[in-house]
Formats: sequence, structure tokens, C-alpha cells
Amino acid sequence: MASSQQPQLPVLPGPPYPPTTAQLGLVPSIIPDVPISSALLALFLGGAATNLVIFRANRKRGFRFVFSMVFFVFCVIRIAALALRIAWACHKRNVRLGIAAQIFTAAGVLVLFVSNLAFALRFVRAYHPSLGWKQWVKCVFGVLFASAVTVLAMVITVTVQGFFVKEGSSVKEIDRKIQLVCGTYLAAYAFLPVPIAVGAALWPKRTRIDPFGQGQLGTNLGLLTTGALLLTAGATFRAVVTFLQRPIRDPGWFHSRACFYIFNFTIELLVVYLYTLARFDKRFHVRDGSSAPGHYSCVDLKQGDMTALAEAMSAANERIEDNEGDRKSDSRWRIGSRPKSANDSYVARPVEMSNQERDADLAWLACALNILYGEELDKQAS
Repeated sequence: MASSQQPQLPVLPGPPYPPTTAQLGLVPSIIPDVPISSALLALFLGGAATNLVIFRANRKRGFRFVFSMVFFVFCVIRIAALALRIAWACHKRNVRLGIAAQIFTAAGVLVLFVSNLAFALRFVRAYHPSLGWKQWVKCVFGVLFASAVTVLAMVITVTVQGFFVKEGSSVKEIDRKIQLVCGTYLAAYAFLPVPIAVGAALWPKRTRIDPFGQGQLGTNLGLLTTGALLLTAGATFRAVVTFLQRPIRDPGWFHSRACFYIFNFTIELLVVYLYTLARFDKRFHVRDGSSAPGHYSCVDLKQGDMTALAEAMSAANERIEDNEGDRKSDSRWRIGSRPKSANDSYVARPVEMSNQERDADLAWLACALNILYGEELDKQAS
């Protein structure tokens, strides 16, 4: 009779207590976890080095793209998570190593979620400049960014607390409900950039597109959508596994190591290398200090262009007074109001205009450029 019963887990002193339910990836062992984790660690190390090199090379040219450094930090977090999993595989009974490994595994991917949401906001501002820069839109996205930090804190709290509370307690049940809510929210959060960016592209446009970065906006949108959908697949799988709770002695196929490595680290590696090799630092770049409609598409003037620009401004300024009365309103195109500061200017490509209108608008554009680059032009002219 006694021989038919399954062997019981050894009772270990606690807290922290070992888990009694199956976890995604199970408890690691030297074979096969150490070789797989080592290979993935090397790949993340390559991703971190590549993004760091790109960031430093861009910074030397005065070209700043902070998300290259964000991806570097994400790869470092993944390297730490894999190193902790290797250590846990070598010391299976060390519960504290298991806690640390699970925290780093769960927390790192939020960096990619937030990055994709920030890129989606740039598409909204590109396709609908007058809408994307409104204060209430900034507030909505600010709440979304803050919610990611809040959910991260909740995930870390319930993960750690779960190891210090005995099975069957009311606190354990509360922790599980929080895990279910957070897992579902993160799956929706990972998918959110897709409807935002695609919706912005498909929604009828009332103003001209304010493009950013290099390449076609449609191609860049496809890059963002692909990355977001990959991350959504991983987040959705993890959320479903959280709902399918099983005893530690009877795990499901979805708890296997293969699923753990594929839906966590492999998908994230694909996204990191997809963005890096596609040069997302150029495709998703916007001008520093962009804060109003029209700022994305402003041409970044180089020092070699200053002499020609100074001559053009000198000729255009001579006609400001003569052409001021010739400027006519035309609903088919807009160039913006007369700029009083750099943030007030809106420069768009005109569609139809007369020669007088063109000369007048070139004069007003010269005034705007004088505000933006006046000091550099004076130095070049002297």
C-alpha cells in the first residue's frame, strides 16, 4: 500500500520555502540547462556589445539615440538572469538563487515593452502631429509608462513573498490573484503598440505627415509591429501558463524547459537582433528637443551648409518687407504661423503656391532658421 504512493518532497527548513507547484522551466539541472543558458548568455553578450558600440559611435557624431543604451541594459539584465540560472542549476537546494533568477527573468522584458510603446507614440506624432503633441496624449502615455513600473513592483513583491509564505495561506491566494492580473496586463501591454501605431497609420489624416528617422514609415511600422507581436506571443504564453497551475510532481508540457527558453529568451533575442541589425537607431531616431508638430522632419543642418544658408537668408531677408503683403492664405497647404521661437515653428512642404507666395514664405522660413541657427550662421559669415 505504501509502495504505491508517490515519494514526498523532502521537508526543507524555511523560510524561504521551496515551491510546491510547477514553475515554467522547472528546477534547472546541469544538463541541459547549463549549456543552453551559456549559449544564450553569449548571444546576449553579443547584443549588449553591439548596442554599446553603436551608441558610442553615434554619440561621437553628435547623434544620440538613448534606446541603444536601453537595449544594452536589457541585455545585461538577461545576462544576469542566465548567470543566476546557471548558478541555481549547480545548487538546486539554494532557494534564494531561485528567487533571484525568477525576479531577473520576469523583470527584464518590461524594458522592451516600454521601448515599443515609446516607438508607437512617435508614429502617432508622425502621422497625426496636431493630435500626438496634445497634452492629454502625453498624460495618457505617461500613465502607461508609470503603470509598467507599478506592475514590475507588484510582480517582484508577490514573487519574493510567495517563497516566504506557506502553501494554503490566504496571503498565498492573494499573491496568486495578483500574478494572474499582472500576467494578463503585461500580455495586453506587449500588444498595445500594434493597434496604436497601425491605427495611427490607417486613421484619416487632417495634417501632413511629419516623418522621422531613415527609411519609409511603412517599413519602420512593419519592424515595430513584428517586434511587438513576437513579444506578445511570449507574454501571452507566460500568462496562460500562470492560469494552468499544476503540482510540482506533475508538470505539464507547457512547463518544460523548451517552452521556457523559447518563449522567454529566444523571442527576446530575436527582437534585440532584429532591431539592432535593422538599425533601429536610425529608423526610430527623432531630433533632440522635439516638442511640437513639425520638429520631427526639420532638416538637421551640417556645418558645411552654413555658408550657402547664410547667403540664401541674406537674399530672402531683403524681400521680407516687400513680400509681407503678398502672403495669401490657402487651405490646401500650411507652413505655420510666423515663428517667435524655435518651439513655435511648423515647417511643412507646400503643395501649390505662386512665385510671390513662395518668396514670402522663404523669407519667413529664413527668419525661423535665423532663430534656430543664428549664432552658427554669424560665426560662419565672419
